[in-house]
Amino acid sequence: MDTPSLDSPLRVAAFERVRELNEIHDHLTATELKPGFLFRGERIPLVNPQRGIFKPQQMRFLLSIKTVFPKPGGKVWYDDQREVHRQIFQGDEFIDYAFMGKNPDAADNRWLREAFENQIPIIYFLGIAPGRYQALLPTFISGWDGHALTARVTFGPSPESLAPPANALERRYALRTVKQRLHQATFRAAVIAAYDGRCALSGLPEALLLDAAHIVADKDDLFGQPLVTNGIPLSKIHHAAFDAHLIGIDPDFRMHVSDRLLGQNDGPMLEALKELNGRNIRLPGRTRDHPDKDRLAVRFERFKQVA
Repeated sequence: MDTPSLDSPLRVAAFERVRELNEIHDHLTATELKPGFLFRGERIPLVNPQRGIFKPQQMRFLLSIKTVFPKPGGKVWYDDQREVHRQIFQGDEFIDYAFMGKNPDAADNRWLREAFENQIPIIYFLGIAPGRYQALLPTFISGWDGHALTARVTFGPSPESLAPPANALERRYALRTVKQRLHQATFRAAVIAAYDGRCALSGLPEALLLDAAHIVADKDDLFGQPLVTNGIPLSKIHHAAFDAHLIGIDPDFRMHVSDRLLGQNDGPMLEALKELNGRNIRLPGRTRDHPDKDRLAVRFERFKQVA
């Protein structure tokens, strides 16, 4: 392959593949990342499983960077493993990405510098849980400091564009978008994991069909925090019914079906919803992950008003 001339079409193919994966999955794991992407009959990797900075041999410039979310009790190899989420939520425009090792002239770190100097769009696989990633693209290396051994990272203002943010306003907008996405992803992953990947109402075990429903909406400053105790995993239809106050959950974890649904007779799906009336929800294995009763009480009052 003629590496310089093929870099752009290879990058476009990689981005298209990752966008496809993002449409199907709320987060990515090794299962989705390992196959890489196909380009003119050749399989090209998206990441290096052992390293965080990756450039395929077929490409001239860096393709992706990765931050691993450490396992509980596991060793933290780089500062950005611990700091990146805090930087995203507290930052305005930029976040930092630690070099590999202490030598700024090592190959991996030169790739970061070259991506910075040429404003190359890359993919950032950001760890949100052990073995789980959010793919953020396009991402740009917007600074490179050989003394501090860090690169500065910004995010593109539009997922469909490969152009870097043009100014501070676009950088702030892009980071706000990442904050919202990360909030949703980490909240969903934590809630669904606490309930062993099952809908709390029906027991449905397919994670792709589950949402992490807020008990109290996140716009509520008092009760709306993204905590496991403010979330319940619900299938799409149960989430819709919960949000429409057609199903309520009282502080004793008992389900209530609205009179509107109970008075209808129209097939097995409706009957399955009606049969939930009076039953208790499935609870997480750990007591500390149980839904907060004060939040349930606030939500249930709203259900009684509407129902």
